[in-house]
Amino acid sequence: MIVILHNIRSNYNVGSIFRTADAFGIEKIYLCGITPQPIDRFGRKNNALSKVALGAEEYIESEYFKSTTKLLDKLKTQGYTIVAVELDKKSESLNKIKISKSKLKKTALVLGSETDGLSNAILKRADKIIEIPMSGKKESLNVSVAFGIVGYQLTTSS
Repeated sequence: MIVILHNIRSNYNVGSIFRTADAFGIEKIYLCGITPQPIDRFGRKNNALSKVALGAEEYIESEYFKSTTKLLDKLKTQGYTIVAVELDKKSESLNKIKISKSKLKKTALVLGSETDGLSNAILKRADKIIEIPMSGKKESLNVSVAFGIVGYQLTTSS
């Protein structure tokens, strides 16, 4: 499975996702839009991201891609199933989703900004839109927490 992070502002959330991605055996993380990278444009280590990732950013492959929609189009031509995490009228509950181990390798999980979520252009490209069932009054979780829940469910239930 690969992960696509769309316009996530926080170095700490991105670092946490790298660290958690290691636990799930994530193959690669694409950092899109304004999402911070482990190495900045001047070639310097991103210390804030690194502090939380605890070195996972050094061995989990990552790549910057400016346009999330262009990346999704490219991945679709390579046979990837696009799974977006978003609260949407078309979303399905996470606990109803099963992806076989064989298909998990060609799955791209897309997570977006905590304030803006994923755009309609991204959601239109998704093969599945999933949401995390919640019992409280809040409608969302911290993006790194959401990734932990979704990543665990997808990688252990197949």
